[in-house]
Amino acid sequence: MDAEADIAAVAALIANPARAKMLDALFDGEAHSAGSLAAHGDVTAGTASSHIDALVAGGLIVEERSGRQRLLRLAGPDVAHALEALSLVAPATKAPPTRGPDRSTNLRAGRTCYDHLAGALGVALTDALVTRGALELAGRDYELSETGATELSALGVDVDRARSSRRAFARACLDWSERRPHLAGALGAALADRLFALGWLIRLPGARTVKVTAIGKRELTDRFEPRYSRPPW
Repeated sequence: MDAEADIAAVAALIANPARAKMLDALFDGEAHSAGSLAAHGDVTAGTASSHIDALVAGGLIVEERSGRQRLLRLAGPDVAHALEALSLVAPATKAPPTRGPDRSTNLRAGRTCYDHLAGALGVALTDALVTRGALELAGRDYELSETGATELSALGVDVDRARSSRRAFARACLDWSERRPHLAGALGAALADRLFALGWLIRLPGARTVKVTAIGKRELTDRFEPRYSRPPW
């Protein structure tokens, strides 16, 4: 462990229940208003402002201004990666009974992890790319084969732009619900963006849950040929 890393300071920021709920809301990679975060944190606007100030000062979120509106986002993919890792060891929360699939069930099925795909959907897509020889796991990253680059480029994924990004290109992010890696990094974000643009996936309002559309189910099955007999889409 690096003696210069003040882990306790970061842990203290995340440990507050209201701030943890705010960070969870920001996990979708989008900008949220201070009022929205107050609602997610179940606190008043004044209390939310204090929490937001602490998270900004701690480097976990960044602030943007749109006129008088205060907009907040996660500071970057490294913060999202750290939060995902914490979810692996965090105990499950007790949710009230519901008549339909609860939020946890939907998140496990398919969600965004900052700007890439996670849950059963994200892991299945990653597995399919590995099975097809497009990706190969190498340590904590994936290597994209020449065939994989051609295949993803043909789909409309901007592979070259992803390669030129300053962030990790094809990171293996350990999925907290599947306990197996999904594709993250610049390539994971580019793939997710393309699937949303094609209309194969849609985001459900008010959450980071992802739903596969009817055309998406057909196209994903035809193109990716996952190893699952019943893929999660």
